[in-house]
Amino acid sequence: MQKNFLNRLLFLFLLLPPLLAAAQQQSPFGPGRPQPTDSTFRQLTPKAETTLDFPNLNKIPYYENRRQKGAIRKLERRKDWEKALPLLQAYVSNFGVENFYKDTPLLWQLGQLYERTGNKARAVAYYRLALKHHCSDVKKIPQYFDSLETGQKALYVPLKHYYELVEYRKGISAFQPPKGVYTNMGPSINSKHEDYAPVIAPDQKQLIFSSKRIRRKDIQSTPNEDLFYTANQDGYWDEAKSFGKPVNSIYNEGSACLTKDGQTLYFTRCDCPNCHGNCDIFVASKLKDGSWGNIRNLGATVNSSAWDSQPSLSRNEDTLYFASDRLGGFGLSDIYFTYKLKNGRWAPAQNAGPVINTRESEVSPFIHPLYQVLYFSSRGQLLNYGDFDIYKTYRINGRWQEPRNIGPLVNGKGSEYYFTIDSSSKNLYYARSEPDDLKNLDLYSFPLPMEAHPLAVTHLEGTLIDSVTNRPLQGIISIIDLENGIEVASKYLRDDGSFDFDLIDENRYMMIIQSPDYFSVEKKFDLKQDTLFKIMTSVIDYSLPLIFKNIEFEEKSAQVKPGMEGILDRIVLFMADHPGFKLKISGHTDASGDPDFNLDLSQKRADAIKKYIMLKGKFPESRIEAWGYGSSEPLKEENTEEDRRINRRVEFKIIKPNGK
Repeated sequence: MQKNFLNRLLFLFLLLPPLLAAAQQQSPFGPGRPQPTDSTFRQLTPKAETTLDFPNLNKIPYYENRRQKGAIRKLERRKDWEKALPLLQAYVSNFGVENFYKDTPLLWQLGQLYERTGNKARAVAYYRLALKHHCSDVKKIPQYFDSLETGQKALYVPLKHYYELVEYRKGISAFQPPKGVYTNMGPSINSKHEDYAPVIAPDQKQLIFSSKRIRRKDIQSTPNEDLFYTANQDGYWDEAKSFGKPVNSIYNEGSACLTKDGQTLYFTRCDCPNCHGNCDIFVASKLKDGSWGNIRNLGATVNSSAWDSQPSLSRNEDTLYFASDRLGGFGLSDIYFTYKLKNGRWAPAQNAGPVINTRESEVSPFIHPLYQVLYFSSRGQLLNYGDFDIYKTYRINGRWQEPRNIGPLVNGKGSEYYFTIDSSSKNLYYARSEPDDLKNLDLYSFPLPMEAHPLAVTHLEGTLIDSVTNRPLQGIISIIDLENGIEVASKYLRDDGSFDFDLIDENRYMMIIQSPDYFSVEKKFDLKQDTLFKIMTSVIDYSLPLIFKNIEFEEKSAQVKPGMEGILDRIVLFMADHPGFKLKISGHTDASGDPDFNLDLSQKRADAIKKYIMLKGKFPESRIEAWGYGSSEPLKEENTEEDRRINRRVEFKIIKPNGK
């Protein structure tokens, strides 16, 4: 019976090694083009992933070769997939921007060819592209993609339920409760009007943001969009102040970023006489007296006749990312970039490509100050929790990886924009709206969750199965960063019992798995390369008692020993995680000695365990009952000392809310 309970569940996960290194950068701008000098970026390599390259993207609007198309169709009709694949791959690699919405079925077909020839990774990559850029005539892609993605989706626990789980453990666990998410920066910064586009200065002592709190004098209902700033004093942000003239003007200004020395400001100005479109990116210099001046437009190589805004500057200040709704893009608005030429001028702006940009809107890019990680807001990516969500993508060997939603601890049911992180990656700042008021943005700030952290590139994955039935088990898995207090969003185990997380290497973590079907698994571990864990626990059969060998009292003693506390703490955690359940404790002795003494001793032992569990979990007495049975219910006839040892036991029965 003990073997059934102690050897039912096999849990196995593998920590894949992170490939974290500084690397020689390849140009993301195509062969023969100047390369940015930003070689001090640390290049991170997350979980291995297929990246795609389209060298014609910013050279031609549309590619077509009817002869090549005909040859591909002939091979497909013959079902000669091996020969059709390289031809179609070469054709798609020549795509310009217009191909992605005019020839989306070719992306789908290429995905099918990769699937048929056994290359699932590239099949998924092209299915993703087809989903992001498809028109209504592509109907079969979602079902193909969903079948390939089975076992890959992150099943995050809803935030409300997540905090309920935390509350259950708070009284019995040594872990600190979460520091909170969705933390509004308060009335000293936010107003009753829109406040957004935060950027933290490199010294982390100043926060610049945009606001519509000022109303024009001529028309009271029309907002005047201006830049504001706040200074950090001893960990607190001062009352926000206007940037003042000449940066703020009678026109609209916003969405700024600073150089590392704080001497140059890039910002957006709209509806002005020297704007190329309705909004342009400008630059200003700090003068000797501390004021701003020498304001100038970045020019027609960067700005267009449309909307250009939201600049973000790379670490070495040689690449500028921004958003634009100019003609020739993939969707309603796209992420673009420009880089400095050898003469110090900015090169013609280029589209960041079809992996980042979609048929919908991508806005508010932010490039991390230390790493090749780009954050941006989108409502066209494949996983959105609300209207606009924030994503991160890594640049590997000059190409952007598939963007990753940074999870429900940042993204809610409303819209999130203008994500920025301090240089130490400790705190985030961004603008968000509530679901019932999508227009009124406020600034929020709180400690950076794991899903958004740039260094979270070490992949942890695993599967939870019942080793008797070989069936996957269900539950909720939580990871706690024990060293840094970084939040990690909890997830449900998938239908096949699998899960995965991206974590920071060389950190210490606690893993907790909770389910009604087994005691909580609780395991501390150091995340290192090529680490393998096997954890055994017990599935609960509620009709049978749980018996633990390591709950053995000293002879004639009812004192709980330190060696018992590990198993008793598991029971405490289970009771805390299942507040509707009750517990029955039964104490038993062997048949040696006086029966009345044994009966009294077994009751004292059951009472001692009940007291430990009640005090540790702060449970009401009504949830636990304790009974002593002495030697009246032996498991075995006592012919040997081993028989007597088996009969000296403590049994636990879990009583479900329905009384079973």
